[in-house]
Amino acid sequence: MKSSKVISYLRVSTEDQNTEKNKADVLAFCNSRNFGQVQFVEETISGLKNWKERLIFKIITDLQSGDKIVCPELSRLGRSTLEVLEILKTAKDKGISIYSVKENLELNGNDMQSKIMSTMLALFAELERTFISLRTKEALKARKAQGVRLGRPTGKGKSKLDCHKEEIQALLNNGSKKTWIARKYETTLPNLYNFLHQNEIQI
Repeated sequence: MKSSKVISYLRVSTEDQNTEKNKADVLAFCNSRNFGQVQFVEETISGLKNWKERLIFKIITDLQSGDKIVCPELSRLGRSTLEVLEILKTAKDKGISIYSVKENLELNGNDMQSKIMSTMLALFAELERTFISLRTKEALKARKAQGVRLGRPTGKGKSKLDCHKEEIQALLNNGSKKTWIARKYETTLPNLYNFLHQNEIQI
C-alpha cells in the first residue's frame, strides 16, 4: 500500500520573513499526529497573486487521494475566504486532506468538525461577495455623482450588464463564480460569457 505524501506549504510575502518558526510548528503538529516524513515547499510571493499562479496549485495538481497538505495557518493558503474555499474544494475533489496548524484543524475530512468548518467558510465567502458588491456599488455611485459617465456608450451591442462592468470585474478578481454572477444580475451564463468577451474581461 502506497504511503501518503505530506506536503507543508509555506508562503511568505517578502524576503525578510523567516519560515523557521513555521517549520518547527508544522513538524510538531505532524509528529503529534504521526504523519511521518514532511516535505516543505517554500514560496516568496505576494498574497495578491491568484492561487493558480502560485505553487499551491502545482502541489494540489501533483498530489493524489490520501495525500496531505499542512499549512501554518489558513491565511497562508489564499488571499481571501473565497479563494481558500476554492482551494479546499479543489483538494477535496481529489481526496486531499488539508490541515492548518494555527487553527488546529483538518478541513477536508468527513468528521463533524470538518463539515462545520466548510459550512462556515461557505457562509463567510457569501458575506464577502456581498460586501464586495456593496463596496463596488458605493464607489460607482460616488463616481456617477462626480459626473463620471459609467458603462459603454449606447448603440449596437449594448448589454444590460454594461453599467455593472466594474462591479463584475471586481467580483471575478475576488473569486466569485460566473454562475453566481449570472444569477445575481438575472442573466444567462452564455450572455455573461458574451459580455465578458466583448469587454475583453479575462475569463
